[in-house]
Order: sequence, then C-alpha cells, then structure tokens
Amino acid sequence: MFKKLLDLLNSIPLTLVGGVFLILSLVLPRIGVNLPIDPAWITVFISGIPLLYLAVKRVIVNKGISKISSALLITVAMIAAIIIGDLFAAGEVAFIMAIGGILEDLTTDRAKKGLKSLISLAPTEGRIVTENGEKTIKATEIKKGDILRILPGEKIPVDGIIIKGETSIDQSIMTGESLPVNKSVGETVFCGTLNQYGSIDIKATNVGKDSSLEKLINLVREAENKKAPMARIADKTASWLVPVAFLIAIITGIITKDIIRAVTVLVVFCPCALVLATPTAVMAAIGQATKQGVIIKSGEALEKMGKVDTICFDKTGTLTKGRLTVCDIISINNAVSNEELLSITASAESKSEHPLGKAIFNYAKEKNAIISETNDFKMTVGKGVSAKIYNNLILCGSDSFLKDNGIKLKQDTENIIKDLRTQGKASVIVAKDNTVIGIIALSDIIKKEAKGTVSKLNSANIKTVLLTGDNKLTADYFVQKTGISEVYSDLLPEQKVEKINELMQKNQTVCMIGDGVNDAPALKTADVGIA
Repeated sequence: MFKKLLDLLNSIPLTLVGGVFLILSLVLPRIGVNLPIDPAWITVFISGIPLLYLAVKRVIVNKGISKISSALLITVAMIAAIIIGDLFAAGEVAFIMAIGGILEDLTTDRAKKGLKSLISLAPTEGRIVTENGEKTIKATEIKKGDILRILPGEKIPVDGIIIKGETSIDQSIMTGESLPVNKSVGETVFCGTLNQYGSIDIKATNVGKDSSLEKLINLVREAENKKAPMARIADKTASWLVPVAFLIAIITGIITKDIIRAVTVLVVFCPCALVLATPTAVMAAIGQATKQGVIIKSGEALEKMGKVDTICFDKTGTLTKGRLTVCDIISINNAVSNEELLSITASAESKSEHPLGKAIFNYAKEKNAIISETNDFKMTVGKGVSAKIYNNLILCGSDSFLKDNGIKLKQDTENIIKDLRTQGKASVIVAKDNTVIGIIALSDIIKKEAKGTVSKLNSANIKTVLLTGDNKLTADYFVQKTGISEVYSDLLPEQKVEKINELMQKNQTVCMIGDGVNDAPALKTADVGIA
C-alpha cells in the first residue's frame, strides 16, 4: 500500500500538481490573496514524503559513508524550513529533488522490454513422435529423452541430438554465424535455432530451464541484476557536505542566537544545483545524440562510455554487413570464362533455397548474367544442387558433394579451396558433365567504415577485441583486414560473457558492440553495451 502511494507521489502528474501549488504559494500573497492554509503544504506532502522515505531508507540500508546522501541533507533542510515556518522554501527544495528524480527516470534503461522480446523467441510447442504417431505438445511438457520431429521452417523447441535425417540450421541466434550450419545424425542442435531445409528427428537432451535459449535469457537477467547503480555526483558530494553544513549551521546559530539564520545555512547548502545538473546534462546529451541517430538508454551508460578503455566487437552484422556476396569467380584451367561460369552456376542455383545459392543467383542478376532454364533440379540438403542445362549435368556444392557424385578433385583445385577457407570464404565448386570447371567464393562484406574506426580506436590507446561465434580461420581473416588487436573465435553467448568478465576483472572498462540475440548477454554484462 505504501509502495503504491510512493509511486503515485513520484509520478509526473502529481509532481506537476505540486509545482502548481508551489507557484500559488509564491504568487497569491503578492496579489493580496491569503488562504487559510499555505498551498506549499501540498507540495511538501507530494514531494516531501518520498524524499523523507528515501533519506531514511539510505540511512538504514546503505553501508558506511553512503548513508549520508543528498536526500538526507535536503530532508534536513526541508524539515528545518517547516519548523521556522518558511513553507515555500521547504516545498521548493523537495520539488527540485522530485524533478531531478523524474529526469533520471526518463533516462533509465528499460531492460524488461528487451527481456520480453528475448523471451518471445522461445518456441512454445514441439512435435513429439510416439508409437501412436506424431502429436503437438507445449514446449514446457517436453521431457528429456523424448523424440521430436522438426520440419523445415520450424524452430527447434529444446536442445537435442539428431537421430535421423540431415539438414541445415540457422543458429545465428546462438552463435551469430552468418551461414547456416549443416547437421547430420549424432550432431547437437540448440533450442530456438531454425531448421531450414530437411526434416529431422532429435532426441531431447536439455529441456525447459536447462535449454541453451533459457540459459541465454537467464544470462541477460543475471547481468542486469548484477549491475550496481552508479553513485550520483550529488550523493558523493553529500558525504562531506552534510557534516560541514551541520557544523556551520550550529556555529551560526551559536554566534547569532538566530535559528532562522542557522536554518538558512542548511537551505543554502542544499545541493539542488547538483541534483538537477547531472540529469539535465544527461538529457541534453541524449537529445543531441538522438538527432544523430544514436539512442542512449541511460545516463549511467553515457557517463561510463567516457571511461571505456577496451572495446569488444561482434563480427557478423557489426564489422560486416551480415549478408553474403560473391567475392571470387575462379575458372579452373580456363575451362570457361568467368561470365559463363557465373551464368551456369546462377542458372543451376536459381531454384535453390540455400543462402549460398540465393546469393549467387542475386549477384548474377545484378551483373545482368544470362539465366538459363533448368531441368531435373535436385537439392541435397546441406551439400549442393544438381540440374540439367541444355542436357549438360551441372553440379554445384561442397567438395564432399562432388566426391559423393564420383568426381575427384585435383590437387590444384583443393589448394584453391584451402586458400579460400583461410580467408574466411565459403566455396561453391562447379562441375559440368563430371568435370570441375570452376569455383565461386562468397564472403560476408566488411563495412567500409570498419577499418578506419578500429584504426582510430587503436591510435587512441583503446584496446580492440573481436568476440565471434565464427571459426578461427574466418575470425583471423577479418582481424587481418580490420586491424583489431585481439581475437577470440568459436564462442557461444556464455563464453562471450566469460571473456568480458575476464577483461573487467583486469580493471578494464569494457564496451561491447554487437547485434543479434546471441550478443544480448555480453551487451548487458559489459560496462557499456552498444547495439
């Protein structure tokens, strides 16, 4: 009940009402209107009760010198002003404190909204396979050991192991990888990831609160709860200001034998300017940043950003554009021209749903390449496609796909593929009538500003770190291209959090820059998170 009263008194409408009554207390006597009760009493009640509660609470709950806060000094001044009958002064200091609190609240990070969005990603149901057939049940009813069937386009409701089928899974929600990952029997799949192509049966291993997505959500919750609020400048100042104010007020009262002058000292000492200055400056800074397209969610983050000495980057979607494009077209032994190789591959991939196939097809359309009609199109999940173009059999896919179709790669072709992998590029090998004719390589596009930004940070003696779910070869290639000083690859969300905690334990002020759900715990754990 009392909590509801405090929330009501702290609300913007009631605080404004208090301000109106404070103005009436000042104006009415000057125009000859005298009310039986000073309107400032309303302001004292609305803004003074929360102030008194805050001061007493800090004295009881806080430890050491932090018991003495700006709220305590202003409360003392308010009570002293009431004792000597200066109700306007009492209402004024209480109202200023209330306005300062509202300004701070307006810049507070509303983490619960982000958490709700994260929770909404969790699958709500799954398809269980029993002796009597398939049955859809709630995700909360799935038990460890249950057999589940996941169809193309469905989210995986629990962590599990594939016991039947092959597929490609988009697990960017967990690892941030830009490419879907091919999965087959015996491999692990994560809750919340998306099954893209093949139908698979999995055996549930981690369910409910033990699933990887639930752990991800809990990491965000824990990171939020661990965050200690930054001590306000006014409260730091109050630790020495309060004793000094009391001492001077007592001396003034003894020397002048005038209680009004002693109380005046307490009122003058009130850190009203500090109470308003910090949130006002923060709101002004946030307003200016918003004009530049930067949304700052809390004054604490803004203040800490000025102290950052280590910046951690995610790769996909942060340093890169997060989409694949053709970067190399390589004809083997000049079997065909580069234009013809692109045309043949795009034609074969025109009906493909795989991101690599789509990227090649879209690139070919941008280059106005000729797209021919195909027949007998077939797609082998996670490996490649085959199609007939003018009665020529075209195979496009991985080295294992070609080997499965009886095509042996020559050493020089394997060397090219190996070299492309060290550059963090994905390769699509193209064969025509059982002869390899070329390779098309694809890569995520590094943002043009990435290298310059990293260079400026390095020159400002700010440590730059790459934290990515991508493999080591891909990560090393991007580090080489951007100039980042330190790299950690193959990281799951909780491992990114561990790395950030390690850096913070070395007394480094860490900023994490990332996008995507997989970065959420790291963004929350770091001193400052930039999404």
